Amino acid sequence: MAHCCQQIQLKFPVRPYELYIGLRYTRAKRRNHFISFISLISMLGIALGVAALIVVLSVMNGFQDELRNRILGVAAHIEITGFDNTLADWQKVAAESRKEPEVQAAAPYVMGQGLLAYDQAVQGSVVRGILPEQEDSVTDIGHKMRAGSLAALRPGEWGIVLGADLARILAVQLGDKVTVITPQGQITPAGMVPRLKQFKVVGIFQIGMYEYDSGLALINLQDAQKLFRTGDHVSGLRLKLDNLDRAPQVARKLATMLNGDYSIRDWTQSHTSFFSAVQMEKRVMFIILLLIVAVAAFNIVSTLVMVVTDKQPDIAILRTLGASPGSIMKIFMVQGAIIGLIGTATGLLSGVLLALNIGTVVPFIERTFGVHFLSSDVYQISELPSKLEWNDVWVIGLVALVLSWLATIYPSWRASRTNPAEALRYE
Repeated sequence: MAHCCQQIQLKFPVRPYELYIGLRYTRAKRRNHFISFISLISMLGIALGVAALIVVLSVMNGFQDELRNRILGVAAHIEITGFDNTLADWQKVAAESRKEPEVQAAAPYVMGQGLLAYDQAVQGSVVRGILPEQEDSVTDIGHKMRAGSLAALRPGEWGIVLGADLARILAVQLGDKVTVITPQGQITPAGMVPRLKQFKVVGIFQIGMYEYDSGLALINLQDAQKLFRTGDHVSGLRLKLDNLDRAPQVARKLATMLNGDYSIRDWTQSHTSFFSAVQMEKRVMFIILLLIVAVAAFNIVSTLVMVVTDKQPDIAILRTLGASPGSIMKIFMVQGAIIGLIGTATGLLSGVLLALNIGTVVPFIERTFGVHFLSSDVYQISELPSKLEWNDVWVIGLVALVLSWLATIYPSWRASRTNPAEALRYE
């Protein structure tokens, strides 16, 4: 026995013999080819699950970023208003806010509700008064004009810029005159009647978000002050930041900087329900797709159980040569870990390559099979966006490796419990 153990030590001086035998079992041609087939299926299953997780999460990240950019192309990074939803000294507040280095621009606005009527069509809308020369610094509407321009909103000319869907609903074009009906009434001998004012359509924009394209109309700030009777006051101030992800921290800084009773809200508070829903959907999708990896990983259990059954004589011989139960466990854990490692590495590589080139792969599939996954007539986003987050890649790879390692424990433990005398009885 000592002589045999000495031979093992001389034969494998560089690395532990458990690792050597585990590697040899992995690449050896077995008599039972079905075991090799199951091992290959396990590897491919893990690779497919890992790749699917990376691609799907990358696409969801892309959609989230695309929607966030479109929303924040119209909404403010930070809004400052009074607690009565009016702001009297907006010039002073704007000057104080710009002292914060992370604040890139500021623009005032007047917000109100109104009914827009043209011919027989009537549609409710948010009417926002803006200063065109400052609005371009805080929103992307000026770059999303399909017709006309924001510069055409000159004070006293009663011009109006409509969202594309709102213009379609009203069936108006440039030069048409729409009637804006506001809830702020005026007293007449006949009683209280709503205020009416005609506006000339001078522009049409399209953001790509139905909420804004169908429910937002822009007019000049001074015209809005007259229409809604706010005097020199505005509804609030809109700020744009260099880094929108820093909005909560900047909002807290501004709250301590500005002296007065102001309500300061950042975009994470204004749209918290929407982005929370998107984040929750991403987590649920991660869990669902992780089940694919789990199923593939636990196929390793069946693979190793069959290998253990096939290698009973080898296990018995190793035990008689002095190998401990722990060493037997390590041999088969190495084999299972290698299956998981190869599958995970293959999945990570293919998933990353596909996520980085999805803008090329998807159009190729669409042209080849004559399909269109995101029709522009139905979806506002007609191209499949993708944003690869390396943190997601590392987490997915780590989870896949852990699941693969856990799947090796039971078969390896079962191999370590093999009785040499029973295994060699019929050999």
